[in-house]
Amino acid sequence: MELSGTRTIAADVDTVWSHLNDPETLKVCIPGCEELTGSPEDGFAAVVKQKVGPVKATFKGEVQLENIVPGKSYTITGEGKGGVAGFAKGGADVVLTPVEEGTELSYQVDAKVGGKLAQLGNRIIGGFARKMADEFFERFQNRVEGNTPES
Repeated sequence: MELSGTRTIAADVDTVWSHLNDPETLKVCIPGCEELTGSPEDGFAAVVKQKVGPVKATFKGEVQLENIVPGKSYTITGEGKGGVAGFAKGGADVVLTPVEEGTELSYQVDAKVGGKLAQLGNRIIGGFARKMADEFFERFQNRVEGNTPES
């Protein structure tokens, strides 16, 4: 499944880049994130609780940053395992472009699921993935712009 989108954030590229690499920002912005440890250099480990359709699971996973062009772009790849619920894995290319209003953040996501999650069907999984991406980037934008992200 593929998703893409853009957001214009009212902050300069360096500020947005700093937040994209900050574990505290990422933890607050990832929906259902209970724990996030690590660093951009070594990768992150995360624990995320989510409900997808009728399937509720705690996913434990790892995320790596690759193809890093400081202040411009990177690829984030990861995999999470949710026990009997199955797994989710994928990546996202994130690109920052200076614009008059601040910074345009664009993303291209490619995700795959397996196990019980895959049995839910593309419509449910696609809707969930879009909701998660929208929620993450909404929270991210609010945090970078100094607004309190809604819980």
